[in-house]
Amino acid sequence: MDDISTSTLAIILGVLVLISAFFSSSETGMMALNKYRLRHLVSKNNIPALRVHKLLARPERLIGLILIGNNLVNIAASAIATIIGMRLYGDYGVLLATIGLTVVILIFAEVTPKTLAAWFPEKIAYPASIILTPMLWLFYPFVFGLNSITNAFLKIFNIKPANENGQTLNPDELRTVVNDANSMIPRKHQDMLLSILDLEKVTVEDVMVPRPDILGIDINNDWKVIVKQLNHGQHTRMLLYRTTVDDAVGYVHAKDILRLTSKTQFSKETLLRAARKITFVPEGTPLNNQLLHFQREKYRIALVVDEYGDIIGLITLEDILEEIVGDFTTNQIPGANDDYHKQKDNTYIVEGSANVRDITKELGWKLPVDGPRTINGLILEYLEEIPKPNVSIRLYGYPVDILDVNDNAIKQVRVHVDLYKAKKAKKP
Repeated sequence: MDDISTSTLAIILGVLVLISAFFSSSETGMMALNKYRLRHLVSKNNIPALRVHKLLARPERLIGLILIGNNLVNIAASAIATIIGMRLYGDYGVLLATIGLTVVILIFAEVTPKTLAAWFPEKIAYPASIILTPMLWLFYPFVFGLNSITNAFLKIFNIKPANENGQTLNPDELRTVVNDANSMIPRKHQDMLLSILDLEKVTVEDVMVPRPDILGIDINNDWKVIVKQLNHGQHTRMLLYRTTVDDAVGYVHAKDILRLTSKTQFSKETLLRAARKITFVPEGTPLNNQLLHFQREKYRIALVVDEYGDIIGLITLEDILEEIVGDFTTNQIPGANDDYHKQKDNTYIVEGSANVRDITKELGWKLPVDGPRTINGLILEYLEEIPKPNVSIRLYGYPVDILDVNDNAIKQVRVHVDLYKAKKAKKP
């Protein structure tokens, strides 16, 4: 070293700092890569991505290589800095070189390159892999020895690597990924993906048509009444029953009705023979399971029964699909909804039978969806009694006027959404 000039040593020191910056940025860039984008590029046979993916397949080897190179460079830089310091300042040069090199390493070989690599991992990792790949082959004996010692030390503490390297996502983490997609996935598509993930949390009784709202045909009625109902039916499938829904016979499809009406002999007997078998599903069945049942059994309508076998509602394939993609039925008036009506003063008149989940999804209200399924049930649970008309309450922050109570049920309420928003805006 005595034969090498101080200026030459300074240049060598600068080169060593740059090499240290390379190793530091490479480590951060490799670890900060989007693993799912990397897998996508690998599936497209992208050469840089394939090279990086091979390095990351054994992360302990990659980290071992980078640490070996980084430590060798930093130790060499420390030795050269000490020599330069002693030449310039004598014995004090050791202390000055230590302090000065620490500052230089931190700024130019650690913080700055690692920050850049965290911001632009692909721009750092892919070019770095060109150098790291042959280096791994060259230093493999040292890397293997280092990993062997490290693994043996970890075994003492019974620490084992995860089989899947922590790359799997649970449903909640996947929801976070979808929400963070922002402009990369349109908002409508994000909502659909999130709805699919939420299917396992939603049961058939959350989206079914409640028993009082089931539209069907009582085959015990006069034949003229039945024909009128068939001609004016608004659904492609009509439930057939005797006297009550509990004695369901089956259902008929609109195309079956058209076929029967084209014949000269159209009667109750021919209608009953054309009826298709109705299926029953228990309450509490998750929508994802019911969707698979619909697909596997090739049917699109079922009656929901409780633990006593009583019919409590009707579920169709369309109900589940609307839970995913939103309401795709056609209203006569765009934006119209029978469950609620917006007033000129920005209040809403809401029917007591309105489904809480539908209201929260369509209007964005913050109401609990894991309890009662209707506005009537939600208010009754909150008050623990049947209220009288013209009573005002605050329901989960929303000022609500009870307008109509009949047959032991709340039929209609008025919701003051603006007052709720104003109160929320005042909170610090």
